[in-house]
Amino acid sequence: MPASWVGLGEEEKNQPSVATDRSEDLALWWRQFKDPTLDSLIDGALKTNLSLALAQASLRQAQALRGVAAGGLWPSLTATASYERQSGPEYLTNGAPRNLYSAGLGAAWELDFFGAVRRNVESATANVLAAVENLRDVQVNIVAEVALDYVQLRGYQQQIATARNNLAQQQHTADITRKLYKVGFDSALDVANAESLVAQTEAQIPVYETGARQSIYALSVLLDRQPGDLIERLSPTGDLPGVPAEIPSGIPSDILRRRPDIRQAEAQLHSATAQIGVATAQLFPQFSLTGGVNWESTYFPTWMQGSNRSFFIGPAATWPIFQGGAIVSNIHVQEALRDQSFVTYQQTVLNALQQVENSLIAFSKEQVHHRALEQAVASDRKAVHLSLTLYQEGQTDFLNVLTAQKQQYTDESALTQSTQNISGDLIALYQALGGGWEVAHVGQ
Repeated sequence: MPASWVGLGEEEKNQPSVATDRSEDLALWWRQFKDPTLDSLIDGALKTNLSLALAQASLRQAQALRGVAAGGLWPSLTATASYERQSGPEYLTNGAPRNLYSAGLGAAWELDFFGAVRRNVESATANVLAAVENLRDVQVNIVAEVALDYVQLRGYQQQIATARNNLAQQQHTADITRKLYKVGFDSALDVANAESLVAQTEAQIPVYETGARQSIYALSVLLDRQPGDLIERLSPTGDLPGVPAEIPSGIPSDILRRRPDIRQAEAQLHSATAQIGVATAQLFPQFSLTGGVNWESTYFPTWMQGSNRSFFIGPAATWPIFQGGAIVSNIHVQEALRDQSFVTYQQTVLNALQQVENSLIAFSKEQVHHRALEQAVASDRKAVHLSLTLYQEGQTDFLNVLTAQKQQYTDESALTQSTQNISGDLIALYQALGGGWEVAHVGQ
């Protein structure tokens, strides 16, 4: 593992929010946004989300399968009972058919001298750990998905507000051009251009409204609710979540213990390795102890008397002398599966490192982008004011007003999108760092 994150060196000075190599508990990272609505949505998703319910069912399956495997370590006891009414020359008693009552207890215990059962239990135990980590990984992804959908919703709502503010300004300008045209101080072309700009801005609002509504639908489904259940609650416009001044990212080796997908891949590698031992044990003899006791009688009242009882006990052994190379081939199969699991583990670690670095650089550079857009918007507003004033005084033509207002709306929309991107990049960073799976009440 590298000693530090490359992306930490990419941060600009005086940046509003920076990542550090300080380690901190990221169990409830979304609380850093200080948004009660977001907190409530995530808490609800952790209790009701169907993907989490599915992962919990998979965990219960893995636990049950481990119980199946562990059962092989213990003796087995089987009870039998039967009744037969036998007819035929050899069974007749005093000319009548004979009744035969029988019952028995049988026991068998495989002596695991070469570890086949123990390795199978070891493999099943590792599968339980993998299922636990899968549940945690699903939780990490659900938390991040809820947060991203929420940020997207607030981003659309802010875009609607930005569009409406610019629309009001552009409609005011269009009214001015129409008034000037009526008194002969403006041309019909200027009026048409002003009205075109109004229509273009107005056309963006339904697009953003569609995106906002779809984000609400997505959040509802994540909480295992009907798509329209959260419309009334989430439709009022809200601010984009703010970001903390410092993001504790820790060091690269921290993700080996933080990220559930890495620990899941490690557990799967463990399970695959144990299966090699199960396959190898098939090369050796299998020893077992067997025993049983039986009662058999043709007369029911004396069925369980000692004179009708028989028993047996003794060791048994089986040894596959020749299987056409099947056992050795199966060992090679398990070794190949182990190698695949190892490569998957390596890929998972490298992908985790890449995801963190991607998020770090995106979070850092988006803040630089945001500062530049803030400066651009400030200049745009000044240009709109000056151009409109000069236009009304007859010192410039309408094209300068049109250009200034177009640029203002473009840059304000980009600034809103950049604000959304900063929050989204931070969520992606928390997700890449593996935070959010430690919440105890998941599934309750």
